[in-house]
Amino acid sequence: MTEVSRTDDGFHVFDTTLRDGAQREGINLTVADKLAIARHLDEFGVGFIEGGWPGANPRDTEFFARAAEELDLRHAQLVAFGATRRAGGRAADDPQLAALVNSGAPVVTLVAKSHDRHVELALRTTLDENLEMVRDSVAYLRERGRRVFIDCEHFFDGYKANRDYALAVVRAAHEAGADVVVLCDTNGGMLPAGVRDIVADVLAATGARLGIHAQDDTGCAVANTLAAVDAGATHVQCTANGYGERVGNANLFPVVGALEIKYDRRVLPAGSLAEMTRISHAIAEVVNLTPSTHQPYVGHSAFAHKAGLHASAIKVDPDLYQHIDPETVGNTMRMLVSDMAGRASVELKGKELGYDLSTDRDLAGRVVAKVKEQENLGYTYESADASFELLLRDEVRGSRERFYTLESWRTISEQGPNGFAGNEATVKLWAKGERRIATGEGNGPVDALDKALRTALDRIYPQLAKLELVDYKVRILEGQHGTGSKTRVLIESTDGTAAWSTVGVADNVVAASWLALEDAYTYGLLRAGLEPSE
Repeated sequence: MTEVSRTDDGFHVFDTTLRDGAQREGINLTVADKLAIARHLDEFGVGFIEGGWPGANPRDTEFFARAAEELDLRHAQLVAFGATRRAGGRAADDPQLAALVNSGAPVVTLVAKSHDRHVELALRTTLDENLEMVRDSVAYLRERGRRVFIDCEHFFDGYKANRDYALAVVRAAHEAGADVVVLCDTNGGMLPAGVRDIVADVLAATGARLGIHAQDDTGCAVANTLAAVDAGATHVQCTANGYGERVGNANLFPVVGALEIKYDRRVLPAGSLAEMTRISHAIAEVVNLTPSTHQPYVGHSAFAHKAGLHASAIKVDPDLYQHIDPETVGNTMRMLVSDMAGRASVELKGKELGYDLSTDRDLAGRVVAKVKEQENLGYTYESADASFELLLRDEVRGSRERFYTLESWRTISEQGPNGFAGNEATVKLWAKGERRIATGEGNGPVDALDKALRTALDRIYPQLAKLELVDYKVRILEGQHGTGSKTRVLIESTDGTAAWSTVGVADNVVAASWLALEDAYTYGLLRAGLEPSE
């Protein structure tokens, strides 16, 4: 593996989740959130964490003040973001530059205009004055002991419109003492071949150390970032999980994964790559967004296999259908069982669950046939591992495992004179030779059923006190008609240490919910170490 010394600054992984990533629609970070994310990023081992724009808003100013007291960064340096001085003024008199110095951050990123039309129309100044703004601002910060990176905003569009001026901005920053000049695809419209050619030309023409900041509007931000590295860039700006304005920024995790694994370039501390999946999901929790299941490297489905043909090959050698060992990035391989499954899929899934089906072809064949039959009715086992495991256990035993025998259940939804009055459910069952009748009231018929079933069983099976239903999804199956359509219900449950999903399909939502509830309770009691009594 190619060693990149972290002391001589050979390659930068620069994260801007706290600034650029926070511009994503739906993200609103508190100062506590930003501190938590910074700790995760430092634990992952990025070199630089851009914390925000001190002086521009109170939240970012508070973040830098608290960071100085509360953050003990082991790997990263904190970066303050700002802009070059105002046109017609002096850097020494600019309050925004003073705020950057007062933030205490050892590194400052300054955004500078590099597109001639933006200089004239947005800044309303001359091209020469813009160059002086860059020189004066960089020199001011360097004189005060700050390391300076320059973000050349709209660089690629500016290069295409006026190559000479775009290069002049890079030279001005470099000659004034900027450590890195970052070429920004601000509108996200570039493609990899164009990025590679332009970065190579700028490097040859200026001799500056170059970085890349890519937005993802063409879906090429990660590819554009790697193309820039191919052309000689040694500084990559990314955001965790690709968060950012519009459709987002270059995703930190695929970029780092590619650099470490595909480019054989060490850009993280030893052992950090294996924490990638955990760090990605932890940051998603902080920003309160569900982790993308199909994100490269770290997604829940990144190493999930559904097709029977794939499973047959994986049974021989997992590398045949996986580009890396999932454990390299802290992820796991998953076998999905569906109507596309063959015997190999079922055998591998069985092995994952602790059942060796390889020596009993008849049993594996029965499980495959049962899965296909059930999925034809509307069941989906790729989203309900617990229900599949119960199906598998049933086939192994030759009968259904039960902790009770149902006599009947019913639900009542009442409408009073002043509107909706509530839901009530009654459950009658036998458990361990005892007949139990229980009722429950809830916000809906399924909630009422859950409470009634729990009441009926709680004295006999006190382990159910730990069981909690945490998610409930309903889908009307395609190919049916109106109110007579079949319904599929998925329920997620937990006992506080693990979570599992179960599925039920029936002609109405309550009946489907009951089937999923039964599986959830059965699986929960099996996890508690109990043996079925019926």
